[in-house]
Amino acid sequence: MAILMAKFKTDLALSRAADEMRTPEVTLDFTPNALASVLYKQGNTVVLACCTKESSLPRWFPRDATKGWVHAEYSLLPGSTDSRFRRERNGAKGRTQEIERLIARSLRAAVDLEALGPVALNVDCDVLNADGGTRCASITAANIALRLAIRRLIATGECLPVDLRPTFEQRKEGWVAPTLSDIEREHHENAVLPHDLAAVSVGLIDGQVYLDLDYILDSNADVDMNVIKTSDGRYVEVQGTGEEATFSAEELTQLLAGADTGLDELFAFQTATLNGAQ
Repeated sequence: MAILMAKFKTDLALSRAADEMRTPEVTLDFTPNALASVLYKQGNTVVLACCTKESSLPRWFPRDATKGWVHAEYSLLPGSTDSRFRRERNGAKGRTQEIERLIARSLRAAVDLEALGPVALNVDCDVLNADGGTRCASITAANIALRLAIRRLIATGECLPVDLRPTFEQRKEGWVAPTLSDIEREHHENAVLPHDLAAVSVGLIDGQVYLDLDYILDSNADVDMNVIKTSDGRYVEVQGTGEEATFSAEELTQLLAGADTGLDELFAFQTATLNGAQ
């Protein structure tokens, strides 16, 4: 691994190599009232992601809808930053709206809403401590919470394959959900959420690619980028910005390759985290 040698605007001794991720950590069911919750840490960035099932589909859905919906909300808690972040009591402001829309559309890109069925899920991502990469950490945490929630809905019969779902008349007659075998549950989970989702930040500092930007790295970056991808290698979104700088096609390729290093680690981490979780 290449050791950090760039000349930073901020004078700081750095301990991570340029291609080294901050180690992710997770606590499942941190909040027991949610359908699924995840306390997710990536370095000093800490996110609580809670997935809940709504009582009904959004109002714009038809009454006989066969597909579901996934929504997301995002917030920075007041003590998450070095100076108090004021609560957005009158609705989400511009940056917050942009991030929660990014999280929501990323999750919906990974989910087969028809396979999910007429179920509405909401994933709340609350940043407890912010040290760079909060939107990326929120997406990764949200995917873990979402997969665990879907697994549990399948186990309770609230999320079923199309051919096993009850008709309106069957529900009126006291229909009882069928019990799926372990293999059938796994198969349907992989139909609803075929591939995992993760996000990571990368940046260019003096021509060097850096992975997983914390606050200091981000504030020194000439170019910063957020890369959201599914585990089958397909991009959901790439957000790249030159901060008073430009970048070449070759540097873009290097940034995406650097992101893949972190994303592969995050996909492996998600698989290990949820292995055997019920």
